[in-house]
Amino acid sequence: MKSEKREGLEERVINPGELVPYQPGSVVSRMLVFTGAGTITLFSFDEGEGLSEHTAPYDAVITVLEGEARVTIAGIEHRLHEGDMIIMPANKPHAVHATTRFRMMLTMIHG
Repeated sequence: MKSEKREGLEERVINPGELVPYQPGSVVSRMLVFTGAGTITLFSFDEGEGLSEHTAPYDAVITVLEGEARVTIAGIEHRLHEGDMIIMPANKPHAVHATTRFRMMLTMIHG
């Protein structure tokens, strides 16, 4: 059976740990999907690393794949653990800080 493609996407099994390995003192990222509808990016953070406060013009969802992190949105801190998800509304300042080694998937929704 032939696989169906949409906007250049094709099914495949992904192991995030192989695509974004931990690197000491670093944040590693890899974009998996980039379409007009949005993006999906994998990140790995070494313990203590993070993304400083910034804003984005799109709604986004963080899905924690491994580890723990603090996510601050508009001054409110949220502690996230493996399996948790959080929605970050467009144009609200947010930051991410890894309290342990931490992997996440970021889905940005272009609306």
